[in-house]
Amino acid sequence: QVPLVESGGGLVQPGGSLKLSCVTSGRTDKRYGMAWFRQAPGKEREFVAAISRSGSATRYADSVEGRFTISRDDADDAENTAYLQMTNLQPEDTAVYYCTAAPFFSTYESDYGTLIPWGQGTQVTVSS
Repeated sequence: QVPLVESGGGLVQPGGSLKLSCVTSGRTDKRYGMAWFRQAPGKEREFVAAISRSGSATRYADSVEGRFTISRDDADDAENTAYLQMTNLQPEDTAVYYCTAAPFFSTYESDYGTLIPWGQGTQVTVSS
């Protein structure tokens, strides 16, 4: 198992932007569907965005549709790299953001974390 590593979080003012990155810490055997989830203090982890193995299909939570964009940039099938471009951030977007991967395209948390462990997360704080 090759864990995922997230980066790019930080403190930003409302209306600002951040770009999160996620990469497998080593080479994998194939390309995976990838997704971002987030967990705010005192709340359960929730789906944010997902992208298919080819990158041709994406899904977003209603709360981020039109503001967030998920993308991927795989050099080859042994690398799984995903990004989450976040714009017009609001205080309610404050959370720890987690990257995850699965052998297929899914928006369900239970489908992830079996073959590739979840990353440790990156904190995003939106505050003035």
